[in-house]
Amino acid sequence: MTDTGRFARRCLIVLAIAVVALALYQMLNLLLLIFAAATIASIFSAARGGITRLTGLKGGAALAVAVLAVIGVLAGVFTMFGTQIAREMDTIQERFPVALASAQAQLQAWGVEAESIRRLIDQGAGDVSAIVSRAGGYALSATSGVADFLLVLVGAIFLAAQPDIYRRGLVMLVPKSHEALTAQALDDTGHALQGWLRGQLLSMLVVSLLTFTGLWLLGVPAALGLALIAGLLDFIPFVGPIIAAIPAIILAFLVGPSTALWTLGLYLLVQQIQGNILQPLVQRYAVDVPPAVLLFAVAGAGVLFGFLGILLSAPLTVVAFVLVQRLYIKGALGKDIKVVTEPTTL
Repeated sequence: MTDTGRFARRCLIVLAIAVVALALYQMLNLLLLIFAAATIASIFSAARGGITRLTGLKGGAALAVAVLAVIGVLAGVFTMFGTQIAREMDTIQERFPVALASAQAQLQAWGVEAESIRRLIDQGAGDVSAIVSRAGGYALSATSGVADFLLVLVGAIFLAAQPDIYRRGLVMLVPKSHEALTAQALDDTGHALQGWLRGQLLSMLVVSLLTFTGLWLLGVPAALGLALIAGLLDFIPFVGPIIAAIPAIILAFLVGPSTALWTLGLYLLVQQIQGNILQPLVQRYAVDVPPAVLLFAVAGAGVLFGFLGILLSAPLTVVAFVLVQRLYIKGALGKDIKVVTEPTTL
């Protein structure tokens, strides 16, 4: 091959890489939706395994029962508590400005004159109120939100139905000498993600129950709605619990300053339980991701991908951490390191 031919070939390779990179950048949102589908597929696969152990059903029948069971549980929860939750969300929206004014008055009585902090609270109040007021609208919107949800749900069912097909397809994309390592890496990430999800769902449930019990005993308005917010936001490391605590503390000022302080203590206590008891349990069933790595992963995912990236930051970090362990540290460097190799059950 002449020098001109080699130069042209290199130019074509660089151009192809640039085109692929640009295409991936344009499809970032789609790639995140695919990852969300894979995450939900892990839930369906875990549920299918439980159905198989309990009933003896296998294959498509077990998956169908598993999907119906998961959807049925969610539908049952919303049927039993949906009206009350919606009513309490309205209560939060209506009473939040009054509670904020009460909190500001109490701060002034305590001699806190930080105008910049109060302006920040004023600005945040409108954001919180808007988010709460639109929460139902986002969930029930007939636009892209529902389309994305259906895409993720159907994709998750397809992925859970025939995971080996997609696994083999990914393995075939790498050189033959690396197929075994790639297959093992995919198995590791699947097991780690499935274990993490099981532990995280348990953590969210416990956080919701503890928060509701504490708020109910303290007499804070909309205790169920606030507890649901706390449980859902527990899915987002570090940032979620802080966001969940703000409206609860401000609403507690409607009862009294001491109640607000007790509410702050309640959220701190719940987070201590979550961090020292529940989080180690989650890591036991998945992979031990260092807290600093998880913190910066949340920030980085928010910068790169926006809110959807923040929402998926924890499972993304778990998958990336396992891939680095298997492909680079153990595969490339040959160092002995613990990698998730078997699925675990609670």
